[in-house]
Amino acid sequence: LAAVVALQTLKQPCKVTLTTDSQYVRQGITQWIHNWKKRGWKTADKKPVKNADLWQALDKETARHQVEWHWVKGHAGHRENEM
Repeated sequence: LAAVVALQTLKQPCKVTLTTDSQYVRQGITQWIHNWKKRGWKTADKKPVKNADLWQALDKETARHQVEWHWVKGHAGHRENEM
């Protein structure tokens, strides 16, 4: 997950804006993760969360920083998403 690597490169807590074309990533880290953690990394259907190791790494890294998530449509020429 690129967001994990990007956040890991920061040596001190920062205010960060992350731009993604993935609603899955944005909603996962801003909404769904809270319930996944409460349920012991299970979904509402009691199934294991897919890629839980990556979600846990992203959760750990976002806790170190002030992260603002922005969603943009993919392949639509958004400079922040085309880097």
